[in-house]
Amino acid sequence: MTLFVFLTCIVASSGGLIFGYDIGISGGVTSMDSFLSRFFPSVYKKQMADSSTNQYCKFDSQLLTLFTSSLYVAALLSSFLASTVTRMFGRKWSMFAGGITFLLGSAINCAAMNVLMLILGRVLLGIGIGACVQAVPLYLSEMAPADLRGTLNIGFQFMITIGIFAANLINYGTASIKGGWGWRVSLGLAAVPALFITIGSLVLPDTPNSLIERGHDEEAKAMLRKIRGTEDVRDEYDDLVAASDEAKSVDHPWSNILQRKYRPQLTIAILIPFFQQLTGINVIMFYAPVLFKTIGFGSEASLASAVITGIVNVFATFVSIATVDKLGRRALFLQGGTQMLLSQFLVGTLIAFKFGISGVATDVTKNYASIIVLFICFYVAAFAWSWGPLGWLVPSEIFPLEIRSAGQSITVSVNMFFTFLIAQVFLTALCHLKFGLFYFFAGWVAIMTAFITFFLPETKSVPIEEITLVWKKHWFWSKFISDEDVHVGNSESVDDRIEDA
Repeated sequence: MTLFVFLTCIVASSGGLIFGYDIGISGGVTSMDSFLSRFFPSVYKKQMADSSTNQYCKFDSQLLTLFTSSLYVAALLSSFLASTVTRMFGRKWSMFAGGITFLLGSAINCAAMNVLMLILGRVLLGIGIGACVQAVPLYLSEMAPADLRGTLNIGFQFMITIGIFAANLINYGTASIKGGWGWRVSLGLAAVPALFITIGSLVLPDTPNSLIERGHDEEAKAMLRKIRGTEDVRDEYDDLVAASDEAKSVDHPWSNILQRKYRPQLTIAILIPFFQQLTGINVIMFYAPVLFKTIGFGSEASLASAVITGIVNVFATFVSIATVDKLGRRALFLQGGTQMLLSQFLVGTLIAFKFGISGVATDVTKNYASIIVLFICFYVAAFAWSWGPLGWLVPSEIFPLEIRSAGQSITVSVNMFFTFLIAQVFLTALCHLKFGLFYFFAGWVAIMTAFITFFLPETKSVPIEEITLVWKKHWFWSKFISDEDVHVGNSESVDDRIEDA
């Protein structure tokens, strides 16, 4: 790996900061009394009720959850426009547009005087996130050498965890600002990560894949030599040109992606982000302070506990960075899924013992609450080295160039739709399902772990333009791909290339 590639991937990964910051900040401000009393007074009154009140239901408000979840509807819609931008103008300009829009949204949120302004700001934040999430994973997968693609791509998830952790720290500090305007600082500081990606995108080079796709062949060859650090790039360049030639024959990638030969990639692009959200992670990350208040922590203690899970999230992501290109994607998926399943079952059981069906706590001690936080940390750690980074990495590396932007757009839209859905229904679901909500997510983790076992092939160290060969030799997906559908390279037979893959 050249220094040039490393630095460009670091800059591009900063697009994850805006996503992570928003995930962390929204749960923190919605647990601040000053924020709730100003914008959501009915929720504030429930929160101020005594401990005999049903703890599962006191934050149940569709308007409050709309504040969080409106962002993800906007991100879903913007990802489709960003797909066209990344294909026609390059990946970097989607990042730039995303950063600018996020900046505007953060300014409106900071100055909000009513709920309408809050939600308008959230919509603009969502448009920015949708554009960046569409472009960044593609950019990283295309710039990285095959044997380090996982490590460099996970830089995006690492930046997400940094954003979450920074937001948790900021919430912890601003909650104690006298005068009750700390939430404005929390929301306004979203402009800082937005500036990183906005300015950074202007200095980023285009990927060789994108340059060839847009007809700049000589520039692409020069860029390929630069990022690989060698003059001998003929084989990789030929693969990129072959992929581009196929891409140029596709006038409508959105209809082509439905063809039988793309069935494996389309299935994974839908199910991986769907499963990622049904791990329940956003319940923890969005509403960590609210959740910790529900299980017996005070206001400041709940924010401190969210900081603890944020630290775990950051450091556990290093495990994935260090191992994803050695152990592979499947090993991390399977280990992480097993640990998450056990952790969620134990958290649900511990909450059930203290709050039961009624939701009325019976002497929740600090030690007991700390044990719950410990198992939540085990869960967060497992997610941080499995479904967190791999949920973005795997979909970004499985599509051929001709449908790559459309495929990534599907991944983003599915992710954002279910993020919206879970964010919108979580507080109501907690009120009705109570501790059973954790068993609900545990059941989904069991299903997704089984899916990975049987249907996800290993993609580590396979050049991004030769991923088709992995599907061709899979026991199930091979039935959808004929020899005529494999158009990678020129020097070897299809059988030889499948064996090499």
